Amino acid sequence: MESSENPARAFFDLPFVEAAKIIREGIANRKVVLIVGRCSVDYSGRASSRLEPGDRLIIIKEDGSVLVHRPKGYEPVNWQPPPCLFETHVDEDVLVVRAIRQRPRESLRMRFSRIYLLSVMDLTDSGEFSLYASEEDMQRAILVRPSIVEEGLKLITYEKKVEPGFIDLYGVDKDGRMVVIEIKRKTAGKEAAIQLARYVESVKKAVNREVRGILVAPRLAKGVQRTLISLGLDFKPLDPKRCAEILKKTETRRLLEFL
Repeated sequence: MESSENPARAFFDLPFVEAAKIIREGIANRKVVLIVGRCSVDYSGRASSRLEPGDRLIIIKEDGSVLVHRPKGYEPVNWQPPPCLFETHVDEDVLVVRAIRQRPRESLRMRFSRIYLLSVMDLTDSGEFSLYASEEDMQRAILVRPSIVEEGLKLITYEKKVEPGFIDLYGVDKDGRMVVIEIKRKTAGKEAAIQLARYVESVKKAVNREVRGILVAPRLAKGVQRTLISLGLDFKPLDPKRCAEILKKTETRRLLEFL
């Protein structure tokens, strides 16, 4: 069934020969292809795996990536990153869809004994994706790249236990002074400045070195800058969005290194 206003075509209980033709045409025309059916999945490449027959959702995206989902769980049980070459044919009473990567050489073969639903979709997505971070994500981003707080900062530990509570980040600056960092995801108020001052005083009692305190947040509430100055503390503005981008790039790099 097809509608001029609907970018998706859906087919049910198709003969395999017809289904194979629709899948080939969809992939050739860079459409998103969704296959819901009973299949087994074999992978060969850097390792090998075998997934026995079961009901699966297979998504072939326009960039040539492939995701194999089970009925439960949010992560695919098998997947292939783009770009992939595809081979689709009927082998007696089985429909075979094979995704092949050239570098590294990998193959994902799906053998369908039945197809419940086949959909070919001409989807458009130009929406901007905004990624924002939690305080924990901001902490991780600073651990990955301390220079976003200041150049020469070397971090020693995080969640350091002191008498007033737990220090978010603890390290040494380029001049050898101990640094206590308090992170706030949203506008930092007077309470955050006072909390940081308590951490700094606690550390001063334990070390025989100069100790600095840095409050890291997107912005300060009205009047907090004066409070920081009076307490001898510093402020570093840091957008959670930037932290999210740093983490995203780090995870992407690790994934590429793994692949």
